[in-house]
Amino acid sequence: MTTQEMTPAIAAGQWEEALAIVALHRDKSAYAELFRYFAPRLRAFGIKMFGNEQQAMEMVQDTMLNVWQKAALFDASRGCASTWIFTIARNVRFDMLRKKQSRKDDISADDLWADGDYPEQEDNQSQQWDVHLVAEKVAPHFHALPPAQRLVMEKVYLDELSHQEVSEQLGIPLGTVKSRIRLALDRLREAIDGPRS
Repeated sequence: MTTQEMTPAIAAGQWEEALAIVALHRDKSAYAELFRYFAPRLRAFGIKMFGNEQQAMEMVQDTMLNVWQKAALFDASRGCASTWIFTIARNVRFDMLRKKQSRKDDISADDLWADGDYPEQEDNQSQQWDVHLVAEKVAPHFHALPPAQRLVMEKVYLDELSHQEVSEQLGIPLGTVKSRIRLALDRLREAIDGPRS
């Protein structure tokens, strides 16, 4: 099957097919279709995350460059193309934040939760991706938590379940889930920052 025969499938939103064409043939027209579709969506995500057009566009460029270079790594059996591309965007965003943070002192728990409260799991996709950054910085300290708190934190931050889903899965009240998270976060703040005076 030629690239021209596949073009209608791409136009119909078959992004997995487009990624396969890019991976197998380094096809620039298939890549252009991917770019035209995903770049504006990535830009909107970047502006929401950074509040800055320049940083958003840098994220778009880095993400789409990764899509071109790593198309062969896409595995349709593990998820759809849009999820894979937005996962790359999330990772690019984290790299950008790490570089920015490396110019400052090490990140503290208060930087992660500027409002002094724990983050709520929400349906919004971009807010769910923020959970990955928290998990990446905090998860190594989970072993220091009491088992009940550790279990809830792992389900929320590593398994990406909502508070309600954790409540239902463990058969405990939603308030208990939230209080265990709050207590765990207090312990984690101490583990990361040291005891408060």
